[in-house]
Parts: sequence; structure tokens; C-alpha cells
Amino acid sequence: MTKPVIGFIGLGLMGGNMVENLQKRGYQLNVMDLNQDAVAKCVARGANAVTSGKALAEASDIVMLCLTTSAVVEKLVYGDDGILAGIKEGAVLIDFGTSIPSSTRKIGADLAAKGAGMIDAPLGRTPAHAKDGLLNIMAAGDMDTFNKVKPVLDDQGENVFHLGALGAGHTTKLINNFMGMTTVCAMSQAFAVAELAGVDRAQLFDIMSAGPSNSPFMKFCKNYAVDGVSDLGFSIANANKDLGYFLKMVEDLGTESKIAEGSSANLQAAFDAGLGNGNVPEIFDYFVKLAK
Repeated sequence: MTKPVIGFIGLGLMGGNMVENLQKRGYQLNVMDLNQDAVAKCVARGANAVTSGKALAEASDIVMLCLTTSAVVEKLVYGDDGILAGIKEGAVLIDFGTSIPSSTRKIGADLAAKGAGMIDAPLGRTPAHAKDGLLNIMAAGDMDTFNKVKPVLDDQGENVFHLGALGAGHTTKLINNFMGMTTVCAMSQAFAVAELAGVDRAQLFDIMSAGPSNSPFMKFCKNYAVDGVSDLGFSIANANKDLGYFLKMVEDLGTESKIAEGSSANLQAAFDAGLGNGNVPEIFDYFVKLAK
């Protein structure tokens, strides 16, 4: 069978490697990004460069987004030369980023009015996994639309999950990141308090890791707070954004999360202190200098 033509917007570390993987697997791609060097790399491997969401959607069977925020997604979808203006009947939009579920459902409804489908499919694992087609993909949307694009998702992910109605993927990713980033904040402060109290941080790790608190996140925090190695690969800025999205989601659900509010406040303070580009365990540096 003929492979669908893919339009891909967002050629950062993750998106660029996803495109390379798709090209290796024989897909024709239309690509778009503000970074022209990233576009040029894709074009050198046979992709077509386009300059608007409308033009990309007009020329593609599946439109894929790997972008930073819901605001950027909405701008690309709803702009005068945006995706919604060019999307073809029967086409599918896949959002691989981490977005606010209410925004995802709104976009999905507007696409459906034009006869197009949508899947939200946030990602797990790293850019290295993306290059080899070994991502974890948390997809959601109606089953017919999911089945339509699943062969392409299978070429991008080792594990492709279907989580339910549109928005469930983004909801699951935000809950996952709430758990993970709150854990890192708590463990990093534990090491900082140990430092301030004169307790050996390596011994603290040995004791905590011998019990039920042990986890991969604890090891990431120990790697930085004890060994000075920053290897989690997820920035304070991204964690701060995702906790903000989680808080918006729980507000939309008519509830609240004091735990998330605390983690968000700490991440925002670390971001304001100039640590935004550092990996999340580097929030230890903020906690160890924190004065009442």
C-alpha cells in the first residue's frame, strides 16, 4: 500500500529525529520549522520545505506536531494561513507535544467540522529512541481515527497505547509529569535539607534507597545532589510549564491540587532564579540556597 504523505511541524531534538526515522522508513515528508538549519537537514534527506501550516496541511495526509506549548499549537492551527484553513477531508492531525486537554478537545471539534480527525499522542522516552522508532506513544482519540494512523505510529513507537477519547493522552501525560516532577522536587529538597543539617547526602541516599522510597527518580536526584551529574534530560522550564498545565487541567475538572501548587511554586522560583535551562534535579541548587 502507498504510504501516507506526512506533514511535520516542530523539528527540535525530538521532532527532528522523528522525521529522520520516518524518512528512513520510506515516508515522504513536508516539513516546517523556524529553525532553517533543521529544515535544511530534512530537505537534504528528501523532504519538502513549506512556509505555512495551510500549505503543509493541503499537501499532507497526516499532519504531525511536535511543539512546545498549547499556545503555539493553537496559533498554528487557527492562524489565517493555519492548519485548519488547509486541512483535507479525511486527513488526521496528531499532536505529539504536551498540551492542555481542553485545548486539544476544542481543536479536535473544529477539525471534525471540516471532516478531519485528531489524535493526541504525547511521547515517552528520549530523542535517541525517536531516531530508532522506539518511543512510547500515549495516543487517544476515536478508534477509527486511531486505527487509521496506527501503522505510522507503530513505525515511530515501540509501545503504542490507546488511552480512550481525545484528550486522554494529554491528560495521562500531565498526570505522569505531575507525579514525576513533584517527586524530583521533594527528593531534591530532601538532599538540600540534609546538606543544610550536616547529614551526609550519600548516606541519606543509601538509607532511603534501601526502603520503599527507592525509584529511578531518586537515582536521578542523587546523581546530581551527590555526584554532580545532571542526567535526567528534562528541563526545569519544561517541568514548570507542565505543572502549570496540570493545574489548569484540575481547575477545568472543578478540583484543586495543593501538592501541584507547591511543586509549581518551587519550579517557578527556580526558573526565576535563572535555572530554567537546567535539568529538574538541578533544583537542588535552588533549595540549598533557599532562605526563609
